[in-house]
Amino acid sequence: MDMTADAFEELVVDELDRLPDDMVEGLDNVVFVVEDRPEDGSLDLLGLYDGLALTERTQYGMGELPDRIVVYREPHLAACDDEDELRDEVHTTLVHEIAHFYGIDDEQLHELGWA
Repeated sequence: MDMTADAFEELVVDELDRLPDDMVEGLDNVVFVVEDRPEDGSLDLLGLYDGLALTERTQYGMGELPDRIVVYREPHLAACDDEDELRDEVHTTLVHEIAHFYGIDDEQLHELGWA
């Protein structure tokens, strides 16, 4: 599948807007970033939570750099055949990475059907 970086970022924002309010309202000091590929250049990783989970924050406060949720464009495009499939995959990736912010690990995500 092919899609420009701008169009993909717009799709990610649209899918983020579609998430339930109670899922995103609790996000504190988190930025969403779209990048082409992970640092290793692979197409295996769709997204990444880069930060300290809410359950691990003890003396977290002012002046902390924001956590990042990264959505990788090229791996998504390589994994999907059409825009509907792409939207579903981006949605799943956003939920998965937001869950990591809340301290939900991959095992729990598998049990919930989000990994």
